[in-house]
Amino acid sequence: MTWPKWSYMDHWVTQTPQGPQPPAFNKAYMDRYIKQLSALGFTGFDTFFFYLPLLKGMYGSLPGFERFLQDNGFDKITGIFSAYPYATKYTAPHVRETHDRIFADCESIMRDIDVLSVENFIVMPTSTYFQTEPVTDDKIKIVGELWNRVGEMTLAHGVTTTCHFEFWGAIRTREQIELFFEHTDPRYVHFFCDTAQHTIAGLDPLELFRLYGERCTGFHFKDTHTVDEHDAYKTPPDAELMAPGVDRWFYEMGTPGGLVDFPALMREIVSSGYDGWLTVEHDKADTFGGSYAEATCVAKWYIDNVLAEAEREALAVAS
Repeated sequence: MTWPKWSYMDHWVTQTPQGPQPPAFNKAYMDRYIKQLSALGFTGFDTFFFYLPLLKGMYGSLPGFERFLQDNGFDKITGIFSAYPYATKYTAPHVRETHDRIFADCESIMRDIDVLSVENFIVMPTSTYFQTEPVTDDKIKIVGELWNRVGEMTLAHGVTTTCHFEFWGAIRTREQIELFFEHTDPRYVHFFCDTAQHTIAGLDPLELFRLYGERCTGFHFKDTHTVDEHDAYKTPPDAELMAPGVDRWFYEMGTPGGLVDFPALMREIVSSGYDGWLTVEHDKADTFGGSYAEATCVAKWYIDNVLAEAEREALAVAS
């Protein structure tokens, strides 16, 4: 038996007559994109909060879009991703005076998705490092206050708030992550493990999962070939695009030179008893002439062959 709950993070870009666009560019592109994912066997769909109005417009409503997913073999929309990557005077998670506005934004998203059965509200807990520095213990505790408050609210809507850390975010080191989780309520604030982001930051996603497995509600499975050893995380305005000496941070699973030990992580996931969604994400997969469609096929081959074997090994040990 292979893992039954694989979802896809809606981070795709496709070529159109107007240049590179997300599939939500129009309904024909969106329909084709969903059918491509369905053909590969994905059954969960994660998307960004800012695509929700576009999906309503194309399919009449969010339930209408979810019905289209289900007509094509999906179970449902599984996660919604929200973030404030750039701090402003109105929205900056490390600034307590902006929390009411951020809370109201999150509450609005919950009202939008109340008609669905979304499991994860995936949040980027901080803005960029360069806009937050110096990153102090007090700032991390203030960030924790915000997500405690948001997490309690989303739980009342039946949705789990779960934190996805970026290598360029203000909370990125093991010590910072530990402090953050020490000052957040495990009932309301959970851990979402992005394998590439943590690896770039010099952390082992397997070790983080072992530390926070009881609070872990999901993963982004993607690879990297580079650890940031030159403080690229501080690069303004966008470390993912403009860091000196790094043309591409992210790769699909299964490429030569990948640094993430996915089979070991898969064995740990199986042996831990985790039974949630595992999510494939591709970010800037079109760099150097690549394509998201090709990257997704490569990743799904890796899932069906390499990770399926790791899963069988873990199950054999457990039995």
